Parts: sequence; structure tokens; C-alpha cells
Amino acid sequence: MVWPQKVKSPGTPLRRSRSLASGFHGRLVGHWSTRGRLWQDGAMSNPIIDLRSDTVTRPTAQMREVMASAPVGDDVFRDDPSILELERRAADLLGKEEALYVPSGTMANQLAVRSHTRSGDELIAHAGCHILNYESGGAASLAGVTIRPVTSTDGTLPLDQVRGLIHQTDDPHYAPTTLICMENTHNGAGGRIVDEANWKAVTALAKERGIATHLDGARLMNAAVGSGVSASALAAPFDTVSLCLSKGLGAPVGSLLAGPRDTVALAYRFRKMYGGGMRQAGILAAAGVHALEHHVNRLADDHRRARTLAESFDAIDGLRVNLESVQTNLVYFDIDAAHPLATPDPGGAPALVRRLAESGVWITGGAHRMRAVTHLDVDDEGVARTIEVARALMMAG
Repeated sequence: MVWPQKVKSPGTPLRRSRSLASGFHGRLVGHWSTRGRLWQDGAMSNPIIDLRSDTVTRPTAQMREVMASAPVGDDVFRDDPSILELERRAADLLGKEEALYVPSGTMANQLAVRSHTRSGDELIAHAGCHILNYESGGAASLAGVTIRPVTSTDGTLPLDQVRGLIHQTDDPHYAPTTLICMENTHNGAGGRIVDEANWKAVTALAKERGIATHLDGARLMNAAVGSGVSASALAAPFDTVSLCLSKGLGAPVGSLLAGPRDTVALAYRFRKMYGGGMRQAGILAAAGVHALEHHVNRLADDHRRARTLAESFDAIDGLRVNLESVQTNLVYFDIDAAHPLATPDPGGAPALVRRLAESGVWITGGAHRMRAVTHLDVDDEGVARTIEVARALMMAG
């Protein structure tokens, strides 16, 4: 594998390797300014607009100050005060007994899977969910668990499908169903806020059948802000819930797994087993505390900008957006197959992805479906420029 060159200091050229480029081939060349912002071709009048994901956010100046002064200890010994404070706040926010700080959202979800199941069990989840599609087969590899998928276009788990997939029998041909997972907001469904009636019905069925439940809440705060329902209410019927700090909340590293004390204690053991035990990580946890204090309400700005972007893209000839699905900060859109910029590059993404990148707008894409994600590093001016560039490219063909 070819690794990208490291950015050693402000002003050093940033190159992204051909093999690691997201959704397009060819190298992107830019420079970091002294403020840590990426500029295309060194032209200070033309900053890169990075809409690939909300994971690309960089710590604010205030967050960096908090990190620099954070008290630390050793988290494996459970005496890092900044981590303990973050976990306490997260548990309160999510309405759970305990919370555990972990390096990534994938680890949080996989710890939940491992803690609720035994090797040879099966879990039920949405066919487009992160746990099934984007965690490198972790449920099978790490926990020895099979995933049975449920299908829908809106991220819900239709109750009739769930009932039909549950295995609770003495017949040795079948793996026992011991966990049901949901995701809110649902990335694969376009960032939708999952219908409240559905997650209440699914968790009620699970409780009735003695099956554990886990909520992948990587973007749960987007769901809370977008729906007006508190994070604790959204998480309440689930046994465990994960929350990512390094997406829209803007922290550089980390997620949390929250749930009952006994379950979190078991997850703590598996965290060590999976290599997730950290030492003086309070420097990172302090960023998470700052994010929870200062970056939740502003998610509404990301949602507003995503809506503006979606409606404007949908008005451009040759682009299509399912506006019903744009409820938070994700914008999925398609390009008409007959348009010249729909021609796939060698990596499979439409040529539009590359052409946007050449104009300083980074998105992701595959086949005819592309994605743009708004976040705290993209302001109104960045959204307006993205629309302008996309319109010009589509008109030019």
C-alpha cells in the first residue's frame, strides 16, 4: 500500500496518494496555511472546501487551548480525570449508568456487539448500516457473530421483517438471535432521522423476546438537534448506545459507549483486548468535553447548509437529490447517466467528482451516487461556492 506523505508543518505541501484518494484518481496538491487550513495550489484566495465527511473537521482554537491545559492520568489505571469527566458527562447526556471512552466509533460498536453476544450468535441490523458495511467485518472476525440484514429505504427496521428473522429455537441448525442493532441518524439512508414509532416498536419487541439492543448513535446529536428529541430519549429504550465525538461535534479523536454498569465493565475488558486502552488520553477527552459543551446546538447550522446545498443541486440540470432524505447534514445526489460528467473514472466514481476536486471542492462518490457532508469547517460562503462550481461544471459538460 502507498501511504500519503505526512504534513510536517504549516506550509508543507500536502499530497494524497492515488491509491488512497476518496472517490477519484490522481493527486491532490495543496498547502496548509498557518491557521491549519488547506489551500489549493498554494493560492490563498482559493481554500479547499472539504465535503467528503464530517470526520475531516479540525479542532477550533478554543478546543486546542482546552486540550493543551487538560489534566491527565493513565486511563488503563482509570485515573485520567479528563476522561472520567467526559464519561460522566456522556452517561448523563445519554441517560445511561456508565460510559466508556474509546478511540473510534467502530470500536464502540464492536465492543457493544462483543459484550451482548457469544461466538456463533447472530444479530439483526439494517442492510445499509455501518456495523454491517463499514467496520471491516468486525462482527464476524472479532465476535464470531453473523449479521442478518433487514431492508428499507429510510433506515427503519420493518417489524414484520425483524420478527421473521429472529431465531429462538433448540434446533441446532440455527444461530440464536441475541442482539438487534439500529443506527440513528442513518448514513446509508441519506442521514435520515429514524422514525420514532419504529425504534420504539423494535426495542419493545426485543425486550419482549429477551434480545439485547444497541444503537449506533455516531451522529445521534444530529438526530437530537434535527428532531427536537433529547439524546437521552432517543437512547432510552436501547441497552447500549455509541456516540461519536469526531464527526459533526468536531473533536479530533474518540467515541463513547454507554449503557448499564455491568455491560460497560465487560466492554472495558474487551477494549483492552482490542488494543483500545489508552494512557494520557485526557488531552483528547478534553476536546470531547468541549465539543459537548459548545458544538451541539450549532449542528443546526450544518443542517441548514445541507438543505441549501441539496435544494440547489436538485435545481441543476443533470443532478438529482431525494430532498425527503436530507434531514440533517448529509447530501446524497445522483447524476444523469447520459451526462458527460457521469462517465466513470478508473476508480469508478463519476468524472464530476474529479472535476469538482480540480476546482477545489472535495466530495466522495461511486457509480452515479455522490455525497457531500456539511460540518463546522464549511461556512455559508463555502456552500455558495460549491453550488457555483457544480453548476458551472454541469453546464459546461
